[in-house]
Amino acid sequence: MGVEFSFLRTPEVGAIMVRGRAGATGAPFNLGEMTVARCSVQLQGGEIGHAYVQGRDKTHATQAAVIDALMHTDKADTMREHILDPLSENFERARAARAARAAATKVDFFTMVRGED
Repeated sequence: MGVEFSFLRTPEVGAIMVRGRAGATGAPFNLGEMTVARCSVQLQGGEIGHAYVQGRDKTHATQAAVIDALMHTDKADTMREHILDPLSENFERARAARAARAAATKVDFFTMVRGED
């Protein structure tokens, strides 16, 4: 990565409980477990970074923790411009593509007046 850091918590894999709400407003319920990798690092300057990432990729968790720590330094603008903004743009493009595919399958139901009233 080119950044000197030490591990506060070496990368490890575990599971977390994912919770949901019916209709986004109802009572919370346990949806199921999800595998995550987590890591904590400290840069030479003392900045600390933490990360939890979906899946089992310990390298991804380490990279995310280092980026989190770098966001507490004077390199934050560079990290945002070269890493976070492109990731955000890719995420938004993927979301828009999913929404477009879903919209293509939308069915509008309507009732015709039958004249009985």
